[in-house]
Amino acid sequence: MSTINKDQIIDESKCSEEEEDLVKLLLPDVQNLPLIPPSSVQSNFVTYFAIDFTKPAHDHYVYRHANGLCVIGLASSHVAFKDEGGITAIDFNVGKSDRSGVKVTGKRKKNAQHFEANTALCKVNTKNDSYIVRCCVKGSLLEVNQLLINQPELLNVSAEREGYIAIMMPKPADWLKAKASLVSLQEYKKLRELS
Repeated sequence: MSTINKDQIIDESKCSEEEEDLVKLLLPDVQNLPLIPPSSVQSNFVTYFAIDFTKPAHDHYVYRHANGLCVIGLASSHVAFKDEGGITAIDFNVGKSDRSGVKVTGKRKKNAQHFEANTALCKVNTKNDSYIVRCCVKGSLLEVNQLLINQPELLNVSAEREGYIAIMMPKPADWLKAKASLVSLQEYKKLRELS
């Protein structure tokens, strides 16, 4: 017959407390869960906004991922969405080159074009006017959203998801400079009086 030491009893009680904590972490209380789970954008990206970028009411969003990549697009308060009929066409042929022809390859992102923050990414056309969409962040252009060429209505329907404009890769030092000029989601909502 074996004897039980006091030390063994204490260790077992600690294990049960640790197990309870682990269970609480892994299996959250159903009453405390949100009704709608957070989207992948909300859980994987930090959202910033470039307010009045180069012109009044030309607002852009910048979704920053933990790996350093930035997704650029038009914010819901951009003046192009206020035009009758919304956005009708998008043209990536601005400047000296067609941005839609960029093919980046490999780990070192060979053939990536390097742009300043105010460089034009594309031209967005509405029924009455056209607007230039800018990079907002100094860095390398990795890709533009090819879906927008044939389906520009994605910008009207889902600008913050499938209707993104481009993906940029800024250097860490360039990102810190750009971040200083951007505002957070809460500040953006206050400035634009959104709920």
